Amino acid sequence: MTTQNRYKYASHCLYNIGFHIIWCPKYRRKVLVDGIDERLKELLLEKAKDLEIQIDQMEVMPDHVHLFVKCKPTLAVHHIINQLKGYTSVILRREFPKLKSRLPTLWTRSYYVESVGHISEETIKKYIEDQKKV
Repeated sequence: MTTQNRYKYASHCLYNIGFHIIWCPKYRRKVLVDGIDERLKELLLEKAKDLEIQIDQMEVMPDHVHLFVKCKPTLAVHHIINQLKGYTSVILRREFPKLKSRLPTLWTRSYYVESVGHISEETIKKYIEDQKKV
């Protein structure tokens, strides 16, 4: 990826913010199968467009979801996750009634998130440390 494609621009800001996000259905049940997985992908892309975020990579496993999301620095990651989980839960439970009978809620309240960048943590620490040497 070229530098030009890596960065996004906003008012007074140049950024490249990415998050690896994982979450699971309640009780880690393997319910993301039989068409629910494909519909979930559609809904996630739909909501991402609405939130003005970019899903660069997505994989839906029977018992968890992986996303690599890029967003503006003005969006909090917990807001993004809550919006994606809330939106998909409401629609999937309405369209697939068996989800209501198997689970009290579709998603667990927890999630995993890690920031992902082009420059490693080690490189940033060294860069900051070397600033006084200049």
